[in-house]
Amino acid sequence: MFRTRKGKKIALFVVAFLVVIGAGGLVVQKRCAAEGGNDYESMELFTDVLAIVKKSYVEEVDTKKLIYGAINGMLSSLDPHSSFMPPDMYKEMKIDTKGSFGGLGIEITIKDGILTVISPIEDTPAFRAGIKAGDQILKIDDRFTKDMSIMDAVKRMRGAKGTKVTLTIVREGFDKPKDFTLVRDIIQVKSVRSMTLDSGYGYIRIAQFQEKTDDDLAKALKTLREENGGSLKGLVLDLRNDPGGLLDQAVKVADHFVEEGLIVYTEGREQGSRMQFTARKGGTEPAYPMVVLINGGSASASEIVAGALQDHKRAVIMGTQSFGKGSVQTIIPLSDDSGLRLTTARYYTPNGRSIQAKGITPDIIVERAEIQPAEKKEGHIREKDLENHFEPGEKTGEGNDKAVKEKGAPVKGDDQLKGDYQVLRALDLLKGWEILKTMNKAG
Repeated sequence: MFRTRKGKKIALFVVAFLVVIGAGGLVVQKRCAAEGGNDYESMELFTDVLAIVKKSYVEEVDTKKLIYGAINGMLSSLDPHSSFMPPDMYKEMKIDTKGSFGGLGIEITIKDGILTVISPIEDTPAFRAGIKAGDQILKIDDRFTKDMSIMDAVKRMRGAKGTKVTLTIVREGFDKPKDFTLVRDIIQVKSVRSMTLDSGYGYIRIAQFQEKTDDDLAKALKTLREENGGSLKGLVLDLRNDPGGLLDQAVKVADHFVEEGLIVYTEGREQGSRMQFTARKGGTEPAYPMVVLINGGSASASEIVAGALQDHKRAVIMGTQSFGKGSVQTIIPLSDDSGLRLTTARYYTPNGRSIQAKGITPDIIVERAEIQPAEKKEGHIREKDLENHFEPGEKTGEGNDKAVKEKGAPVKGDDQLKGDYQVLRALDLLKGWEILKTMNKAG
Protein backbone atom coordinates (compact mmCIF):
# COMPACT_ATOMS: atom_id res chain seq x y z
CA MET A 1 0.00 0.00 0.00
CA PHE A 2 3.00 2.26 0.39
CA ARG A 3 4.14 1.77 -3.18
CA THR A 4 0.83 1.92 -4.98
CA ARG A 5 -0.69 5.39 -4.90
CA LYS A 6 -3.36 5.15 -7.51
CA GLY A 7 -5.77 8.05 -7.35
CA LYS A 8 -3.70 10.00 -4.81
CA LYS A 9 -4.33 13.72 -4.35
CA ILE A 10 -1.69 16.03 -2.93
CA ALA A 11 -2.97 18.52 -0.41
CA LEU A 12 -1.61 20.95 2.15
CA PHE A 13 -3.94 20.76 5.11
CA VAL A 14 -3.51 22.66 8.35
CA VAL A 15 -6.18 20.60 10.11
CA ALA A 16 -4.65 17.32 11.31
CA PHE A 17 -6.91 14.41 12.22
CA LEU A 18 -4.56 12.37 14.45
CA VAL A 19 -4.89 8.94 13.09
CA VAL A 20 -4.52 5.28 12.53
CA ILE A 21 -3.72 3.20 9.47
CA GLY A 22 -5.70 -0.02 9.69
CA ALA A 23 -4.83 -1.92 6.53
CA GLY A 24 -1.71 -3.46 5.11
CA GLY A 25 -0.02 -4.63 8.33
CA LEU A 26 1.30 -7.75 6.62
CA VAL A 27 2.96 -5.69 3.89
CA VAL A 28 4.66 -3.53 6.53
CA GLN A 29 5.88 -6.60 8.40
CA LYS A 30 7.38 -8.12 5.25
CA ARG A 31 9.11 -4.86 4.36
CA CYS A 32 10.49 -4.50 7.87
CA ALA A 33 11.82 -8.06 7.79
CA ALA A 34 13.56 -7.37 4.51
CA GLU A 35 15.06 -4.08 5.67
CA GLY A 36 16.68 -5.24 8.90
CA GLY A 37 16.50 -7.42 11.97
CA ASN A 38 15.77 -4.54 14.34
CA ASP A 39 12.63 -3.57 12.45
CA TYR A 40 11.50 -7.18 12.36
CA GLU A 41 12.07 -7.57 16.11
CA SER A 42 10.03 -4.41 16.75
CA MET A 43 7.16 -5.73 14.68
CA GLU A 44 7.39 -9.04 16.50
CA LEU A 45 7.13 -7.14 19.79
CA PHE A 46 4.02 -5.38 18.53
CA THR A 47 2.35 -8.63 17.47
CA ASP A 48 3.22 -10.19 20.84
CA VAL A 49 1.56 -7.33 22.72
CA LEU A 50 -1.45 -7.50 20.41
CA ALA A 51 -1.82 -11.22 21.11
CA ILE A 52 -1.50 -10.71 24.88
CA VAL A 53 -4.13 -7.95 24.91
CA LYS A 54 -6.50 -10.03 22.79
CA LYS A 55 -6.07 -13.04 25.11
CA SER A 56 -5.81 -11.51 28.58
CA TYR A 57 -7.47 -8.09 28.68
CA VAL A 58 -10.34 -7.92 31.16
CA GLU A 59 -12.88 -7.47 28.37
CA GLU A 60 -13.01 -8.75 24.82
CA VAL A 61 -11.64 -6.18 22.39
CA ASP A 62 -12.00 -5.62 18.65
CA THR A 63 -8.78 -6.27 16.70
CA LYS A 64 -9.36 -3.44 14.22
CA LYS A 65 -9.90 -0.98 17.07
CA LEU A 66 -6.58 -2.06 18.59
CA ILE A 67 -4.74 -1.69 15.28
CA TYR A 68 -6.29 1.72 14.66
CA GLY A 69 -5.30 2.86 18.15
CA ALA A 70 -1.74 1.57 17.80
CA ILE A 71 -1.13 3.28 14.49
CA ASN A 72 -2.81 6.40 15.79
CA GLY A 73 -0.07 6.57 18.41
CA MET A 74 2.59 5.87 15.79
CA LEU A 75 1.50 8.69 13.47
CA SER A 76 0.98 11.19 16.28
CA SER A 77 4.68 10.80 17.10
CA LEU A 78 5.63 12.04 13.60
CA ASP A 79 4.06 15.48 13.14
CA PRO A 80 0.68 17.21 13.62
CA HIS A 81 -0.32 16.76 9.98
CA SER A 82 0.15 13.05 9.31
CA SER A 83 -3.05 11.21 10.09
CA PHE A 84 -5.19 8.20 9.42
CA MET A 85 -8.80 8.67 8.39
CA PRO A 86 -11.30 5.89 9.04
CA PRO A 87 -13.84 5.45 6.23
CA ASP A 88 -16.30 8.02 7.60
CA MET A 89 -13.60 10.63 8.20
CA TYR A 90 -12.00 9.98 4.79
CA LYS A 91 -15.39 10.47 3.14
CA GLU A 92 -15.86 13.79 4.96
CA MET A 93 -12.38 14.92 3.93
CA LYS A 94 -13.25 14.42 0.26
CA ILE A 95 -16.44 16.41 0.80
CA ASP A 96 -14.45 19.19 2.53
CA THR A 97 -12.29 19.81 -0.53
CA LYS A 98 -15.46 20.29 -2.57
CA GLY A 99 -16.49 23.08 -0.18
CA SER A 100 -19.51 21.65 1.67
CA PHE A 101 -19.59 19.93 5.05
CA GLY A 102 -21.37 19.94 8.38
CA GLY A 103 -20.04 21.54 11.55
CA LEU A 104 -18.88 24.86 12.99
CA GLY A 105 -16.59 26.16 10.24
CA ILE A 106 -13.35 26.11 12.19
CA GLU A 107 -9.83 25.02 11.19
CA ILE A 108 -7.81 23.53 14.05
CA THR A 109 -4.44 21.97 14.81
CA ILE A 110 -2.40 20.99 17.84
CA LYS A 111 0.21 23.59 18.76
CA ASP A 112 2.55 23.01 21.69
CA GLY A 113 0.25 20.22 22.82
CA ILE A 114 -2.83 22.48 22.89
CA LEU A 115 -5.85 22.33 20.58
CA THR A 116 -5.56 25.64 18.71
CA VAL A 117 -7.66 27.52 16.16
CA ILE A 118 -5.88 28.20 12.88
CA SER A 119 -8.75 30.28 11.56
CA PRO A 120 -12.54 30.44 11.46
CA ILE A 121 -14.02 30.13 7.98
CA GLU A 122 -15.90 33.20 6.82
CA ASP A 123 -19.68 33.35 7.28
CA THR A 124 -19.87 30.24 9.48
CA PRO A 125 -21.09 29.73 13.07
CA ALA A 126 -17.49 29.96 14.40
CA PHE A 127 -16.82 33.18 12.47
CA ARG A 128 -20.09 34.81 13.54
CA ALA A 129 -19.56 33.83 17.18
CA GLY A 130 -16.24 35.66 17.28
CA ILE A 131 -13.81 32.71 17.33
CA LYS A 132 -10.37 34.00 16.28
CA ALA A 133 -7.11 32.62 14.91
CA GLY A 134 -4.84 31.63 17.78
CA ASP A 135 -7.66 30.84 20.21
CA GLN A 136 -6.93 27.83 22.41
CA ILE A 137 -9.81 25.41 22.94
CA LEU A 138 -9.78 24.34 26.58
CA LYS A 139 -13.04 22.35 26.53
CA ILE A 140 -15.60 21.08 24.03
CA ASP A 141 -18.87 21.06 25.94
CA ASP A 142 -17.81 19.57 29.30
CA ARG A 143 -14.88 17.55 27.96
CA PHE A 144 -11.34 18.91 28.45
CA THR A 145 -9.24 18.79 25.29
CA LYS A 146 -5.95 17.92 27.02
CA ASP A 147 -4.59 14.76 25.35
CA MET A 148 -7.60 14.76 22.97
CA SER A 149 -6.74 13.82 19.40
CA ILE A 150 -7.81 16.16 16.61
CA MET A 151 -9.93 13.38 15.14
CA ASP A 152 -11.84 13.14 18.43
CA ALA A 153 -12.13 16.94 18.64
CA VAL A 154 -13.53 17.16 15.12
CA LYS A 155 -16.07 14.42 15.85
CA ARG A 156 -17.24 16.28 18.95
CA MET A 157 -17.60 19.61 17.13
CA ARG A 158 -19.42 18.21 14.12
CA GLY A 159 -23.05 17.22 14.34
CA ALA A 160 -26.56 17.75 13.03
CA LYS A 161 -27.60 21.19 11.83
CA GLY A 162 -29.31 23.21 14.55
CA THR A 163 -27.68 21.44 17.50
CA LYS A 164 -25.47 23.36 19.93
CA VAL A 165 -21.90 22.94 21.12
CA THR A 166 -20.01 25.04 23.66
CA LEU A 167 -16.31 25.81 23.24
CA THR A 168 -14.34 27.09 26.22
CA ILE A 169 -11.74 29.45 24.80
CA VAL A 170 -8.46 30.76 26.23
CA ARG A 171 -7.31 33.93 24.45
CA GLU A 172 -4.63 36.50 25.08
CA GLY A 173 -6.36 39.40 26.80
CA PHE A 174 -8.98 37.23 28.52
CA ASP A 175 -8.85 37.32 32.35
CA LYS A 176 -10.25 33.80 32.39
CA PRO A 177 -11.53 31.19 29.91
CA LYS A 178 -14.73 32.20 28.12
CA ASP A 179 -17.55 30.00 26.84
CA PHE A 180 -18.78 30.38 23.25
CA THR A 181 -21.99 28.54 22.42
CA LEU A 182 -22.31 27.82 18.70
CA VAL A 183 -25.16 26.37 16.68
CA ARG A 184 -24.01 23.81 14.12
CA ASP A 185 -24.85 24.40 10.49
CA ILE A 186 -24.18 23.03 7.02
CA ILE A 187 -20.97 24.78 6.04
CA GLN A 188 -20.91 26.02 2.45
CA VAL A 189 -17.46 27.45 1.87
CA LYS A 190 -17.34 29.85 -1.05
CA SER A 191 -13.74 29.65 -2.17
CA VAL A 192 -13.55 32.95 -4.09
CA ARG A 193 -15.41 36.24 -3.83
CA SER A 194 -14.64 39.52 -5.51
CA MET A 195 -15.70 43.16 -5.73
CA THR A 196 -14.55 46.52 -7.07
CA LEU A 197 -13.00 48.64 -4.33
CA ASP A 198 -12.80 51.81 -6.40
CA SER A 199 -12.81 52.64 -10.08
CA GLY A 200 -10.22 50.38 -11.69
CA TYR A 201 -9.16 48.63 -8.47
CA GLY A 202 -10.31 45.09 -7.77
CA TYR A 203 -10.46 42.93 -4.66
CA ILE A 204 -10.40 39.11 -4.60
CA ARG A 205 -10.70 37.03 -1.45
CA ILE A 206 -9.69 33.34 -1.45
CA ALA A 207 -11.06 31.65 1.67
CA GLN A 208 -9.75 28.14 0.96
CA PHE A 209 -8.07 26.27 -1.90
CA GLN A 210 -10.68 23.80 -3.17
CA GLU A 211 -11.17 21.78 -6.34
CA LYS A 212 -12.75 24.71 -8.24
CA THR A 213 -10.71 27.60 -6.84
CA ASP A 214 -8.80 28.16 -10.09
CA ASP A 215 -12.00 28.21 -12.15
CA ASP A 216 -13.69 30.55 -9.68
CA LEU A 217 -10.68 32.88 -9.72
CA ALA A 218 -10.74 33.06 -13.53
CA LYS A 219 -14.44 34.00 -13.42
CA ALA A 220 -13.81 36.64 -10.73
CA LEU A 221 -11.02 38.25 -12.74
CA LYS A 222 -13.22 38.34 -15.83
CA THR A 223 -16.05 39.95 -13.87
CA LEU A 224 -13.73 42.59 -12.40
CA ARG A 225 -12.42 43.49 -15.86
CA GLU A 226 -15.98 43.84 -17.17
CA GLU A 227 -16.91 46.07 -14.23
CA ASN A 228 -13.91 48.34 -14.84
CA GLY A 229 -13.97 49.04 -18.55
CA GLY A 230 -12.00 45.99 -19.65
CA SER A 231 -8.88 46.36 -17.50
CA LEU A 232 -7.65 46.85 -13.94
CA LYS A 233 -5.35 49.48 -12.48
CA GLY A 234 -4.52 47.24 -9.53
CA LEU A 235 -5.65 44.23 -7.49
CA VAL A 236 -5.81 43.31 -3.79
CA LEU A 237 -5.55 39.53 -3.30
CA ASP A 238 -6.75 38.69 0.21
CA LEU A 239 -5.34 35.44 1.66
CA ARG A 240 -5.91 36.30 5.32
CA ASN A 241 -7.19 33.40 7.43
CA ASP A 242 -6.90 31.09 4.43
CA PRO A 243 -5.81 27.76 5.97
CA GLY A 244 -4.71 26.24 2.66
CA GLY A 245 -6.03 23.25 0.75
CA LEU A 246 -5.02 21.66 -2.53
CA LEU A 247 -1.49 22.14 -3.82
CA ASP A 248 -2.43 22.04 -7.51
CA GLN A 249 -4.92 24.86 -6.97
CA ALA A 250 -2.29 27.01 -5.25
CA VAL A 251 0.01 26.50 -8.24
CA LYS A 252 -2.76 27.43 -10.70
CA VAL A 253 -3.67 30.56 -8.73
CA ALA A 254 -0.05 31.76 -8.72
CA ASP A 255 0.20 30.91 -12.43
CA HIS A 256 -2.43 33.57 -13.20
CA PHE A 257 0.03 36.25 -12.11
CA VAL A 258 3.50 34.78 -12.79
CA GLU A 259 4.51 34.92 -16.45
CA GLU A 260 7.26 32.29 -16.33
CA GLY A 261 9.61 30.46 -14.00
CA LEU A 262 9.34 28.35 -10.87
CA ILE A 263 6.30 28.66 -8.59
CA VAL A 264 7.13 26.06 -5.93
CA TYR A 265 9.19 22.90 -5.57
CA THR A 266 9.04 20.01 -3.12
CA GLU A 267 11.70 17.75 -1.67
CA GLY A 268 11.14 14.41 0.05
CA ARG A 269 12.71 10.98 0.45
CA GLU A 270 10.89 9.28 -2.42
CA GLN A 271 11.39 10.19 -6.06
CA GLY A 272 7.69 10.95 -6.43
CA SER A 273 7.92 13.53 -3.64
CA ARG A 274 10.52 15.62 -5.48
CA MET A 275 8.61 17.86 -7.87
CA GLN A 276 8.84 21.26 -9.52
CA PHE A 277 5.88 23.39 -10.57
CA THR A 278 6.45 26.15 -13.10
CA ALA A 279 4.29 28.83 -14.67
CA ARG A 280 2.77 28.07 -18.05
CA LYS A 281 3.31 30.53 -20.84
CA GLY A 282 0.20 32.35 -21.96
CA GLY A 283 -2.94 33.35 -20.12
CA THR A 284 -1.07 35.47 -17.57
CA GLU A 285 -2.77 38.56 -16.15
CA PRO A 286 -1.39 41.96 -17.22
CA ALA A 287 1.39 43.29 -14.98
CA TYR A 288 -0.84 45.65 -13.01
CA PRO A 289 0.22 46.45 -9.40
CA MET A 290 -0.83 43.86 -6.79
CA VAL A 291 -0.99 43.70 -3.00
CA VAL A 292 -1.36 40.33 -1.27
CA LEU A 293 -2.78 40.41 2.27
CA ILE A 294 -1.70 37.71 4.76
CA ASN A 295 -1.86 37.15 8.51
CA GLY A 296 -1.29 34.46 11.14
CA GLY A 297 -4.20 32.45 9.78
CA SER A 298 -2.69 32.24 6.27
CA ALA A 299 -1.17 28.78 5.95
CA SER A 300 0.19 26.20 3.55
CA ALA A 301 -1.32 26.73 0.06
CA SER A 302 -1.90 30.43 0.72
CA GLU A 303 1.75 30.74 1.80
CA ILE A 304 2.83 29.08 -1.46
CA VAL A 305 0.98 31.75 -3.47
CA ALA A 306 2.28 34.61 -1.33
CA GLY A 307 5.84 33.25 -1.41
CA ALA A 308 5.82 32.78 -5.18
CA LEU A 309 4.50 36.28 -5.89
CA GLN A 310 6.98 37.75 -3.40
CA ASP A 311 9.99 35.94 -4.87
CA HIS A 312 9.02 36.93 -8.42
CA LYS A 313 8.51 40.53 -7.21
CA ARG A 314 5.06 40.36 -8.74
CA ALA A 315 3.22 41.69 -5.68
CA VAL A 316 3.80 43.54 -2.44
CA ILE A 317 3.01 41.31 0.55
CA MET A 318 1.21 43.23 3.29
CA GLY A 319 -0.17 42.32 6.70
CA THR A 320 1.38 40.20 9.45
CA GLN A 321 3.54 37.06 9.63
CA SER A 322 1.84 33.97 8.19
CA PHE A 323 1.34 30.65 9.99
CA GLY A 324 4.41 28.77 8.76
CA LYS A 325 3.28 25.39 7.45
CA GLY A 326 5.80 24.27 4.86
CA SER A 327 5.04 20.58 4.52
CA VAL A 328 3.18 18.58 1.88
CA GLN A 329 0.67 15.86 2.72
CA THR A 330 -0.13 13.08 0.26
CA ILE A 331 -3.59 11.56 0.48
CA ILE A 332 -3.42 7.78 -0.05
CA PRO A 333 -6.68 5.78 -0.34
CA LEU A 334 -6.58 2.42 1.44
CA SER A 335 -8.33 -0.86 0.75
CA ASP A 336 -11.08 -0.55 3.37
CA ASP A 337 -12.24 2.89 2.11
CA SER A 338 -10.13 4.59 4.75
CA GLY A 339 -7.36 7.04 3.87
CA LEU A 340 -3.87 8.00 4.94
CA ARG A 341 -2.67 11.58 5.06
CA LEU A 342 1.12 11.38 5.27
CA THR A 343 3.68 14.16 5.29
CA THR A 344 5.88 13.22 2.34
CA ALA A 345 7.80 16.39 1.49
CA ARG A 346 8.72 19.96 2.37
CA TYR A 347 7.97 22.72 -0.08
CA TYR A 348 10.17 25.66 -0.99
CA THR A 349 9.50 29.02 -2.61
CA PRO A 350 11.16 29.81 -5.97
CA ASN A 351 14.17 31.34 -4.17
CA GLY A 352 14.65 28.21 -2.07
CA ARG A 353 13.02 29.46 1.13
CA SER A 354 11.40 26.98 3.49
CA ILE A 355 8.64 28.62 5.50
CA GLN A 356 8.22 25.65 7.88
CA ALA A 357 7.69 27.05 11.40
CA LYS A 358 8.74 30.50 10.07
CA GLY A 359 6.04 31.75 7.75
CA ILE A 360 6.08 34.46 5.11
CA THR A 361 7.32 37.85 6.30
CA PRO A 362 5.33 40.71 4.71
CA ASP A 363 7.15 43.42 2.78
CA ILE A 364 5.04 45.92 4.70
CA ILE A 365 3.86 45.08 8.24
CA VAL A 366 0.31 46.32 8.81
CA GLU A 367 -1.50 45.20 11.94
CA ARG A 368 -5.25 44.84 11.93
CA ALA A 369 -6.94 47.96 13.34
CA GLU A 370 -10.43 49.29 13.82
CA ILE A 371 -11.45 52.29 11.73
CA GLN A 372 -13.56 54.91 13.50
CA PRO A 373 -15.64 57.57 11.76
CA ALA A 374 -13.84 60.88 11.45
CA GLU A 375 -16.31 62.68 13.70
CA LYS A 376 -15.42 60.36 16.59
CA LYS A 377 -11.71 61.12 16.46
CA GLU A 378 -10.46 63.67 18.98
CA GLY A 379 -7.54 66.07 19.01
CA HIS A 380 -7.73 67.39 15.42
CA ILE A 381 -9.04 70.89 14.71
CA ARG A 382 -9.88 71.76 11.12
CA GLU A 383 -10.70 75.02 9.34
CA LYS A 384 -14.42 74.23 9.44
CA ASP A 385 -14.21 74.07 13.28
CA LEU A 386 -12.99 77.68 13.56
CA GLU A 387 -15.43 80.47 14.32
CA ASN A 388 -16.36 82.61 11.26
CA HIS A 389 -14.65 80.25 8.86
CA PHE A 390 -15.25 80.78 5.12
CA GLU A 391 -17.83 78.62 3.41
CA PRO A 392 -16.99 77.13 0.00
CA GLY A 393 -17.41 79.69 -2.78
CA GLU A 394 -19.88 79.41 -5.62
CA LYS A 395 -17.18 78.24 -8.04
CA THR A 396 -16.61 75.08 -6.03
CA GLY A 397 -20.06 73.84 -6.94
CA GLU A 398 -22.11 70.98 -5.57
CA GLY A 399 -20.52 68.52 -7.94
CA ASN A 400 -16.98 69.09 -6.66
CA ASP A 401 -18.12 68.95 -3.04
CA LYS A 402 -19.82 65.64 -3.78
CA ALA A 403 -16.63 64.31 -5.32
CA VAL A 404 -14.69 65.16 -2.16
CA LYS A 405 -17.21 63.30 -0.04
CA GLU A 406 -17.04 60.22 -2.23
CA LYS A 407 -13.25 60.26 -2.15
CA GLY A 408 -13.37 59.99 1.65
CA ALA A 409 -15.02 56.55 1.43
CA PRO A 410 -13.28 54.78 -1.47
CA VAL A 411 -14.35 51.22 -0.73
CA LYS A 412 -17.71 50.49 -2.32
CA GLY A 413 -20.31 47.81 -1.85
CA ASP A 414 -19.14 45.94 1.26
CA ASP A 415 -19.68 47.43 4.72
CA GLN A 416 -17.21 45.02 6.28
CA LEU A 417 -14.39 46.08 3.95
CA LYS A 418 -15.13 49.79 4.52
CA GLY A 419 -13.79 49.41 8.06
CA ASP A 420 -10.96 47.04 7.15
CA TYR A 421 -7.76 48.97 7.82
CA GLN A 422 -5.50 46.51 6.00
CA VAL A 423 -7.63 46.60 2.85
CA LEU A 424 -7.70 50.41 2.93
CA ARG A 425 -3.90 50.52 3.30
CA ALA A 426 -3.55 48.11 0.36
CA LEU A 427 -5.83 50.32 -1.77
CA ASP A 428 -3.84 53.42 -0.77
CA LEU A 429 -0.63 51.71 -1.87
CA LEU A 430 -2.10 50.76 -5.26
CA LYS A 431 -3.34 54.31 -5.82
CA GLY A 432 0.03 55.72 -4.83
CA TRP A 433 1.62 53.37 -7.32
CA GLU A 434 -0.61 54.73 -10.09
CA ILE A 435 0.13 58.35 -9.09
CA LEU A 436 3.89 57.77 -9.15
CA LYS A 437 3.64 56.10 -12.54
CA THR A 438 1.70 59.09 -13.89
CA MET A 439 4.25 61.52 -12.42
CA ASN A 440 7.16 59.60 -13.97
CA LYS A 441 5.49 59.75 -17.37
CA ALA A 442 4.87 63.46 -16.98
CA GLY A 443 8.52 64.02 -16.01
